[in-house]
Amino acid sequence: MKKVIILAAEQRRFDQLEALLGDKNNLDCHRICLPAQLTVEKLAVINPDYVFFPHWSVKVPRDIYEHYPCVMFHMTDLPYGRGGSPLQNLIVRGHKETEISAFKCDEGIDTGPVYLKNKLSLSGTAEEIFNRAIPVIAKMIEEIVANEIIPLPQQGKTEVFMRRKPEDGELSGLDSIEQVYDYIRMLDADGYPRAFLETNEFKFEFENARLIESELLADVKVTRKN
Repeated sequence: MKKVIILAAEQRRFDQLEALLGDKNNLDCHRICLPAQLTVEKLAVINPDYVFFPHWSVKVPRDIYEHYPCVMFHMTDLPYGRGGSPLQNLIVRGHKETEISAFKCDEGIDTGPVYLKNKLSLSGTAEEIFNRAIPVIAKMIEEIVANEIIPLPQQGKTEVFMRRKPEDGELSGLDSIEQVYDYIRMLDADGYPRAFLETNEFKFEFENARLIESELLADVKVTRKN
């Protein structure tokens, strides 16, 4: 019997995830792209077995997560790394890999019980990491649905990440080539403000960083500030 699922994902990068799930014979996959579409009335018509949120920018209403199993995804080994900007906060702390945690939505921020976790490499640009996560999340969704996994309470030491701001991408305070490389690549994704340097007259924004022995090459966009 087919399971009915909703994939709630705003960014176009999740088109690939929708396609992967749509190819599965045991899944009837529906897509919601905008928060305004996530309503009790719409979900009542679809009547999903699960609602999956690979990335969502607003809080899920209580009357939805209390009536339907809502599964969130977070790019840390929860409860470590609850909060904002998980990818960037992991990289600035020196992590080379992480776990994607699938957890049940509740009233807290990244506090719900966990269905399962899968490893993810943090090499490459942010865009490459996000794209690498897509098939991992697809397999996690398949496993949750097929095995009807019961989520378990989070275990371990809690650490909460603060959401990073555009000004946190400033490069002048860094003291190694490796740090500069990490700052550039962790912000190198569609929709993200780039790592930058400023003078009185100009702003320099960097992307496509490459480490070659002891040197760093990158593309730069220069704009006049005034």
